[in-house]
Amino acid sequence: MDKQTYQEAIAADPSISLDELGLTAEERLEARAFQVEMQRLNDRIESALSIGAPALELPELPEIGTDNVVSMKKSNGRRFLAPKYLGLAASVALAAVLGMQFFGHKTTYPSLAAEIVAHLDHEPQSRVITSQPVSDGRLASVVNDNGVALAPDVGLVTYARSCVINGNTVPHLVVQGRSGPVTLLLMPDEAIDGAVSLEEEGVNGVILPVGDGSIAIIGESEERLDEIEDQVVDSVTWTI
Repeated sequence: MDKQTYQEAIAADPSISLDELGLTAEERLEARAFQVEMQRLNDRIESALSIGAPALELPELPEIGTDNVVSMKKSNGRRFLAPKYLGLAASVALAAVLGMQFFGHKTTYPSLAAEIVAHLDHEPQSRVITSQPVSDGRLASVVNDNGVALAPDVGLVTYARSCVINGNTVPHLVVQGRSGPVTLLLMPDEAIDGAVSLEEEGVNGVILPVGDGSIAIIGESEERLDEIEDQVVDSVTWTI
């Protein structure tokens, strides 16, 4: 089964039995790791949704004499609309809070390098050792739709997804290196003056200028990136 297909099935129902997917032994290991991540995400969402609402307390109204009573026209049944709209307002407020928590906060980073390092933590399921390539259709869709042409000699592509870096949607690919998976972020709109090392603990990476854009290459600590840099750069052409 194509990796993208079983990942979509697990994302739709993280409790799904892997036996139902008919996976190979190698695919089961990768699928199980992805399933664990999806279950953790579900738990975090469920926790965020468990928001206790305080009881609605209405202020006491002062007593008034009959001399101050003013006759009102017939309400046509509208007298009980206020609680309904209060409930609607509470629902809108809850939706706004959740939206801000999950979608509204745009994190800012001090540099492109810092954002790329942070992005690596968002998709841990992408970095697995495997010999199963993504489908040609999946790869073409991710690459071609984002202004990139990719030559076949880039290597064994085992992961392909469109991701947002610095406000631009770019191809996020993973190829298999000598020591393990190597992440590629192909950024046709991110021009840089020179190579930038990604100097964070446990990160072995570099951002290389390529024409009017740049390419981030991040591998395992033992990976010799210089052995694949030319191969990757020579395989990429910007089409925008």
